[in-house]
Amino acid sequence: MLLTIDVGNTHTVLGLFDGEDIVEHWRISTDARRTADELAVLLNGLMGMHPLLGEELGDGIDGIAICSTVPSVLHELREVTRRYYGDVPAVLVEPGIKTGVPILMDNPKEVGADRIINAVAAVELYGGPAIVVDFGTATTFDAVSARGEYAGGVIAPGIEISVEALGVRGAQLRKIELARPRSVIGKNTVEAMQSGILYGFAGQVDGVVQRMARELAGPGGNPEEVTVIATGGLAPMVLGEAAVIDEHEPWLTLIGLRLVYERNVSRG
Repeated sequence: MLLTIDVGNTHTVLGLFDGEDIVEHWRISTDARRTADELAVLLNGLMGMHPLLGEELGDGIDGIAICSTVPSVLHELREVTRRYYGDVPAVLVEPGIKTGVPILMDNPKEVGADRIINAVAAVELYGGPAIVVDFGTATTFDAVSARGEYAGGVIAPGIEISVEALGVRGAQLRKIELARPRSVIGKNTVEAMQSGILYGFAGQVDGVVQRMARELAGPGGNPEEVTVIATGGLAPMVLGEAAVIDEHEPWLTLIGLRLVYERNVSRG
């Protein structure tokens, strides 16, 4: 069994792979204050419920792959792998790790590990050219060239950030539930805010992706040949409204972690 851990700014997603199949997954809050020992207890509690794993921490785990956008959490997870999974091969995505995806950026070290991992999975599953739209704390748009290179991307405020900002900065507004309103034209303040968030972000996705696709296709190319993949916890909210999305893969980052683990461990 391979344990994959994707640490985001708001949530951490864990996946358990049996070969190429994801057989279990969990989503927990990301807390930069958790120590390695606390993380180990949390992992033990989650995995102890799975019938394919033993009761002792580490039983049944043959490998671990981790990427993190929160440096302090990555540090503690590194300690978890050393102290509690010392005999298990572990791949932490950081500079020097083999991904198979060239990074065409001014400073490749600036690119978030999760964005590179998403590109790895996109190339493997769909080929290039492709655009990955990840709906997380930020909404990120990552471009993959026809040659399977990470070509760059776009970063925009995420859905939850926007909702929170409206509630904090609007004198007569408040934080609302992320839900589909009855109609585009809201009949009350809550529905008006829900409509603005849902259809506003759908329009943003369509506009940004169309511009990116034209650049990826190049002069004389066909933007329609660019595959657009949606992922991230909030993707289902926008899927039905954004016209440009071709594929929805909720476990794209976890699949990318599995691929990177295989490429690094198999090569020693």
